[in-house]
Amino acid sequence: MSEYNKTDFTNPSTFILLGIPGLEEAHVWISIPFCTMYVIVLLGNFTILFTVKMEQSLHEPMYYFLCMLAINDLVVCTSILPKMLSIFWFNSREIDFNACLTQMYFILIFSVMESGILLAMALDRYVAICHPLRHSTILTNPLVAKICLAVVLRGVMLALPCPLLARQWPYCRTNVIPEPYCTHLALINLACADTRVSSYYSLFVLLCVMGLDGIFIALSYTQILRAVFSLPTKGDWLSTFKTCGSHLFVILVFYIPSLFISLMYRFAKNLPLHFHVLIANVYVLMSPMLNPIIYGVRTKQIRDRLLRLFTHKWA
Repeated sequence: MSEYNKTDFTNPSTFILLGIPGLEEAHVWISIPFCTMYVIVLLGNFTILFTVKMEQSLHEPMYYFLCMLAINDLVVCTSILPKMLSIFWFNSREIDFNACLTQMYFILIFSVMESGILLAMALDRYVAICHPLRHSTILTNPLVAKICLAVVLRGVMLALPCPLLARQWPYCRTNVIPEPYCTHLALINLACADTRVSSYYSLFVLLCVMGLDGIFIALSYTQILRAVFSLPTKGDWLSTFKTCGSHLFVILVFYIPSLFISLMYRFAKNLPLHFHVLIANVYVLMSPMLNPIIYGVRTKQIRDRLLRLFTHKWA
């Protein structure tokens, strides 16, 4: 880190991304699992998009939301992984100031959007199970389009103040970011100005998005469970509950690691920096990698379509 200028500037035109600090010698080896995960993300999510497009029986609100989730995951990973791999493979650590803000903005937008998409999917499951005869009349295509637009606009508007505030700060401490990509917290730590407004706002967004969305998802599943347990037989319980099993797994994959990361940053500050950075980066890739696998394994229409595709190809 000493090779980079840390004091002779006020507003740097570029930042230096360290990758995994303390493990620079192992960057090439570290890149192997990250590259593998990225390939799985690309293949899995593009497969979901292709299958839903080609399979007429999947042209339903749940799978429209699933396609939106797949696009969201692809954009998040593609905002981060190419630059991260260029650091690991080519030691290309510099990133332009505007590019850094743009990367941070995209990460924030699509993190907020993912929570909104999961809430929309919970709404779909609630209507499908609690009001099955009215599902197609309640969740019409125009309403689904409006929900998707609202999710996008919420992400864009809630994330927008963060890069606008970050652009105004002076950075006179260092231009070195001890991570492989630009994060809001990293820029707050580098700024030599009062960043309390941005810190409070990011906390508000976290509570507003994760908190409220989590509450509404929990309320949806409370009503779903009441409807399921009112059914006459255990077989009916299981068959009905299977329709939302994939969504429940995806919610757990999104919220539990997020909670773990938050607790780790608060209560495990004595752990090495490289451990924090590695865990945070694995978390960013975990949900986009597992989502298509969960839906591919548990959704019969997707499994059958893929099976027909491969048997036809090799016949």
